[in-house]
Amino acid sequence: QVQLVESGGGLVQAGDSLRLSCVASGLIFNDYVMGWFRQAPGKERKFVAAISQSGGITNYIDSVKGRFTISRDNAKKTIYLQMNSLKPEDTAVYYCAAGSDYIRTVKSAYDYWGQGTQVTVSS
Repeated sequence: QVQLVESGGGLVQAGDSLRLSCVASGLIFNDYVMGWFRQAPGKERKFVAAISQSGGITNYIDSVKGRFTISRDNAKKTIYLQMNSLKPEDTAVYYCAAGSDYIRTVKSAYDYWGQGTQVTVSS
């Protein structure tokens, strides 16, 4: 079965950096758009970033542009989210997701989800 396993979360201070990873198995990785979503306590799960199958196209929400970078290594079936200049408002559980076709920002466009990794940014 398909599995997406995130790692790399933790507790950091504002201004610090973290790199999240998501390893995929059970799917033809190169066929999928991959995305990162996040869910803060009491809030809906929201789109953060996505990357096309080849890695040539990326999309970000405005609040993370210039601070976060999504990338993928198709040989390792892994995607990454490099997060720099972290802010307390980035605190959330971060989820990796796999979707078909093209980059979209809605949850319904993604077929598979990981279990999430907690990122906490203290001020």
